Amino acid sequence: MSAKIKHFPGEEVETKDIREGKIPTEKFRPKAKFAWSAGVAISRFLDELKNGKIIATTCKKCGRIIVPPRIYCEKCYKPTDGWAYVKDTGVINTFSVSFLAADASRLKEPIIVAIINLDGASEGMGIIHRIEEVKDWKKVKIGMKVTAVWKPPKERTGAITDIKYFKPVEEI
Repeated sequence: MSAKIKHFPGEEVETKDIREGKIPTEKFRPKAKFAWSAGVAISRFLDELKNGKIIATTCKKCGRIIVPPRIYCEKCYKPTDGWAYVKDTGVINTFSVSFLAADASRLKEPIIVAIINLDGASEGMGIIHRIEEVKDWKKVKIGMKVTAVWKPPKERTGAITDIKYFKPVEEI
């Protein structure tokens, strides 16, 4: 039989005690310096997004066109050996509808996020992005044809958000 602890020794610390200086604290601001690289494949992908294009890598061994691009093929475990442009249209592979914002506040209109299989890429190759310009979110379906809505060229920064969102090809 195990004994249950009914009381923990010590005193509970409250935020106000720290703010009022009743609890000793140490403030430390590290001078951390770091470098980060997106790598060869994703760096090129982001550069091409800035130009309004979506690029993939190719694998000659198995014939896959891989997007987002990678430096190796997960199917045959060989380095990718080429580049190919794919279209900015595709179909919804799967999606999620959320009535919660990033800060967990409630939304009147939902956010729809989908995996989009891009035209010209191999089956099952897709990117995750928002779906907008939907009048009735209940009509969003797997297999629905969508197209990218890009930011104007002068506003692009080389990020996935250079594509503002995807919208259904047919009005729903």
